[in-house]
Amino acid sequence: MASRDLVIGMLFLIQTVVGILGNFSLLYHHLFLYFTGCRLRSKDLILNHMIVANSLTLLCKGVPQTMAAFGWNHFPSDLGCKLLFYLHRVGRGVTLGTTCLLSIFQAITISSRNSRWAELKVKAVSVIVISLFLCWILQMLINVMYAVFVSSNWSKKNITNQKHFGYCSAVRHDKTRDSLYAALLSVPDIFCFGLMLWASGLMVFILYRYKQRVKHIRRTHISPRSSPESRATQGILVLVSTFVSFYSLSSIFQICIGIFDNPNWLLLNISAWINGCFATACPFILMNRDSSMPRLCFAPLRISKPPKLITNK
Repeated sequence: MASRDLVIGMLFLIQTVVGILGNFSLLYHHLFLYFTGCRLRSKDLILNHMIVANSLTLLCKGVPQTMAAFGWNHFPSDLGCKLLFYLHRVGRGVTLGTTCLLSIFQAITISSRNSRWAELKVKAVSVIVISLFLCWILQMLINVMYAVFVSSNWSKKNITNQKHFGYCSAVRHDKTRDSLYAALLSVPDIFCFGLMLWASGLMVFILYRYKQRVKHIRRTHISPRSSPESRATQGILVLVSTFVSFYSLSSIFQICIGIFDNPNWLLLNISAWINGCFATACPFILMNRDSSMPRLCFAPLRISKPPKLITNK
């Protein structure tokens, strides 16, 4: 095994293990609160779907990339390759959708002091489940073409008209057809990005107005404490900023891969590693910004009683 393969394999292994532990820890924490009688916030429902999507992304991309880097190239089967690519793309799309939904919901939440926004907040809570369901269905339908065009490198199909992606290959089309597919797949992403930027801009504006109001409190020598909504909003802004950064970088590498008929080894591995960065960082950003969440992977085991959230009467 070449030293470069060993380094790449270790990077993928560390990213996958750390990401899975972080996401499973967060999911365990929410399940622990639910089964101990706590009523989870509406935002937690969105986070749970984001955690599942993150885990799907890491398992379906990180594990096969790690195995390929360590020299286990005689996998997966043709069906396995289609399933891995399909589930990875679904997980990636749902992560985008849930991040967008989370930013919109938080923007509405902190704007609810206005009567019009308060009415919208009630409606927003009622459509969260439907929105999440539609997000999964939409991504499952959009990414079906990956299951159609992707095959294993060890498939008996003609390999002269295929583009290799390490352990799997895809059917190579002409540039016009590939551009059309890319444009169709980008429509939901662009729409979600637009909504995300709108919601983020609204949250920044509201936080700015809040800080302007507390200036008077500072002048009177009273130590103002940031409200829970303000802290939660700042955390979501950090999460959204991290997502946009990694997603934009990943998209640039995806475009580069699409340009070349046979992208080189380094480009494929860097793109795959960046794809998993947000899924790995996401749970730790949430843990760091929310005091009710565990700080370490097994911190829920130290909880003697549930935090004082909204409990059922």
